Parts: sequence; C-alpha cells; structure tokens
Amino acid sequence: MAGGLLRSNVVASQEVHAKWGGVVPELASRAHQEHIVPVVREALDAAGIAVKDLDAVAFTRGPGLIGALLVGACFARSMAQALRVPLLAVDHVQAHVMAHFIRDGEDRPRPSFPFLNLTVSGGHSQLVLVRSPLDMQVVGRTLDDAAGEAFDKGAKVLGLPYPGGPLVDRNARSGDALRFALPKPAIEGLDLSFSGIKTAFVALVNREELRQPGFKETERADLCASLQHAIIDHLMAKLRRAIRELGVNQVGIAGGVAANSGLRLRLAELGRREGVDVFVPPMAYCTDNAAMIAMAGHHLLEAGQFAPLDVVPVPRTH
Repeated sequence: MAGGLLRSNVVASQEVHAKWGGVVPELASRAHQEHIVPVVREALDAAGIAVKDLDAVAFTRGPGLIGALLVGACFARSMAQALRVPLLAVDHVQAHVMAHFIRDGEDRPRPSFPFLNLTVSGGHSQLVLVRSPLDMQVVGRTLDDAAGEAFDKGAKVLGLPYPGGPLVDRNARSGDALRFALPKPAIEGLDLSFSGIKTAFVALVNREELRQPGFKETERADLCASLQHAIIDHLMAKLRRAIRELGVNQVGIAGGVAANSGLRLRLAELGRREGVDVFVPPMAYCTDNAAMIAMAGHHLLEAGQFAPLDVVPVPRTH
C-alpha cells in the first residue's frame, strides 16, 4: 500500500481445515509458518517494489488464534527491525471496519464519519460506532458464539463441508425460511447471542433425523433457510435498535459473514426502511485479508502510533 492505495493483496488459502470440519489451531500455525515468506515475496513482486522500499511493517496483533498470531508477530518484528522501519500493531476487528476505505482504483461509495458498523465473522460479532479510523467504540458484542460459528455449526450437523457458511447461504436460496421455527434470543441492550439458535437447530436436526432417517438431506434447503433467517433476524433487530438509539444515518457491514447474500438483502431492506445509507465492502475484502490490515496500518503510520519491538499478540479482547 502506497499513500493509502492498494498495490497488492495476496491470500494463501488454508484448505487443510476442510478435512477436519473446522479450524485446527495447530494446523493454522503450521500453515502460517509455511506460507508467510512465499506470500510476502509474492506480494512485493505483485506490487513491483523491493523490501528496501517499505516505509513500515503492519501485522495483526489480535484477536485471533495465538499460534497464528505469534507467527505473524515474530516475522513482522524481525522484518521491521532488520529494515529499521516502524512496526504497526493492528487490531483485527478494527481492520475489518477499515475494509470500507481500501483504495484499489475502483470508484465506489464509502461511508463518512461517524457511522455504525456491523462486524460479523467466524470469530467476531460486534456493533461498532466508528468516529474516525482510530476512534472506534464497541457498543454491542456477542455474549457467546459469533454469527459465523452458528452458520458453520449448523452446516456441520447437516453434513456440509467446512467452511459451511457459504453452503448454508447457497442452499437457503431455494428454501422456506419460515418452515422451522427457531428461538429469538432475548438479550438486553445492543449485545448479541447465537448459542441458543445454534443449540436449538442442532437439537431439531438430530431429533428429526432419528424419527425420519434422511431428514437432513430431504429438508436441507428449508433447514438452511430457517437457520439463516433466525441468525439474520437477530442481527437486524440489534442493528435497527442501534440505528435508532445512536441516531446514525450510515451503516456499514464487514467480516466474512458480510459475503452472505441473505444478509446483504436484509441489510438493504433495513436501510430503506430506516432511511440510512448502507455500505458493504467488495467480497475480496470481507473475509480475512492483508489489504484491510494494511489500510488500518496506514492510519497508524500517519498518526505516528508505532509498536515497540517487544510487542506481543493479544488473542482475545474484552
């Protein structure tokens, strides 16, 4: 990234997790070790620059899996020290918000400050009031599972491979979202909860499969549609409440679940009903990617907020 303009964005897939039906921390760490040097080299080549041209090194400090974070942090610290350039420690969830502002040559609308952002992924579900690139307040968060976890667990019980979220979305398009009733979480304020939906869905599938062998295959479309409807309903209810309580007129969405077609449709409907502008990053910037880390790092660099070389990862935030 040069002057805030994206020069390259290289992502190494970790297909090894599909074999185990979910992310295995040890395998994730090993994959990071194997890919980090080739990915950095490829990114530099694609950008047409040399290592000596770098002005700073940004890395994900957390939250995330500690093993994978350690690989990135150690590499970044060493690289910054060797090049004698600033080290920039980026918050993973804040970086998802900054995906809206990635400049890649495409002309698309972007939110202005302040705005409300719904960040939804496999590990995070948050409502964030974004006042500036470096001033973000979490006004609501999941008290248990993230929305992405609920999608993946639902997919797993249906026998769909990992990552299951996109497959639930695909099957849901031909299903009846009201066929199977799932509980509505009764959580006060702007916080979220998906464990009840997930538990009820797993119990429904297992119970009916015992009564009617083959149930989860024959009813897959309706089951996926019902699960997706329940998860999105909860997200939209909290988002609508936040819009009204905070008085914002712009809403963004980010994170891997932002790629869900059902969520995008419901968000657009909510925007029209509430009279707010809606912003969604391109698909490539919804899931975890280096470009969003670079964008967040760009603002840290401009503000002179450098990390010490002994900085350590933070796997969880509270």
